[in-house]
Amino acid sequence: MPKKNDKISMPMSGAGLVRYFDDESVGPKIAPEHVVALTLVLGIFCFILRFSV
Repeated sequence: MPKKNDKISMPMSGAGLVRYFDDESVGPKIAPEHVVALTLVLGIFCFILRFSV
């Protein structure tokens, strides 16, 4: 008969988990601030074009 202290523990695994911060991509690196600024500039440009005619 096994003792109470003899527990079988399964090994920990990371099945199905992806570590995206380890992935190196070859594309251009763009800061989030630049994306927000470009979106604002494009929105203002479209607004000016819409109401200029």
